[in-house]
Amino acid sequence: MADVETSKSLNGLLNGIAQIVYYNNAEITEELLKNELYPDLTQEEFRAMHEKMKGLIKSIATANMDQAQLEAFLTAQTRKQGMGGVSAEQAAALSRFWKSHRARVRESLLGQSRWEPGLKGLTWRVDLQTSASRGGAVNIPVALVELELGRAGEDSDFVCLEFDEAKVNQVLKKMAEIQESIDAIVHRS
Repeated sequence: MADVETSKSLNGLLNGIAQIVYYNNAEITEELLKNELYPDLTQEEFRAMHEKMKGLIKSIATANMDQAQLEAFLTAQTRKQGMGGVSAEQAAALSRFWKSHRARVRESLLGQSRWEPGLKGLTWRVDLQTSASRGGAVNIPVALVELELGRAGEDSDFVCLEFDEAKVNQVLKKMAEIQESIDAIVHRS
C-alpha cells in the first residue's frame, strides 16, 4: 500500500512540475505540491526531490526523447550512485509521465520559443495610383501590403504598407540577401 501512495505522490509531483513549467498554471505552486503530496518531508528534502525531478523532465523534454532514448537515459540514471540517480520506481514514473505528456510538453516548448507577436497573415495587391495628394494625375503602380500581426488567442493588429516600384525592388533585394545568408549557414552545417 505504501508503494501505491509513493507512486501516486511521485506522479502528482511530475504532473505538478509540468503544470508549473510547461502549462503556465499559476494555481499550482511548489508549496502546494509539498503540502499535498509530501507533507512528511522537510522543506530541504522536498526541494531536492523537486529540483531533481524538474531537471530530469527538462533534460527529457529538451531532447524530445523518443521511447528508445528515454529507456537508455533512465537506465543510465538508475545506475548512478548516490543522490544523483533515480530508483526503478522513479524511472517507471518518469517513463509513464513522458509517454502521456510528450506531445503537450513539446507543443508548450515550441510555443515558448516563438517570437511574439507573430505574423498571422499577409495580403497584397497592386493598385494604380491615379492622383497625387496635390491633385495632379499620376497613374503610377503601387504595391499595397497588409500584415496581420498577433499572438495566438488574441485579437490581431494590422499594418498597411505602400510601396512604389523602387521600394519593392529594395525589399526583394534584402530578402534575397537574407536567403543567401540562410543558405550559407545551412550548407556549412
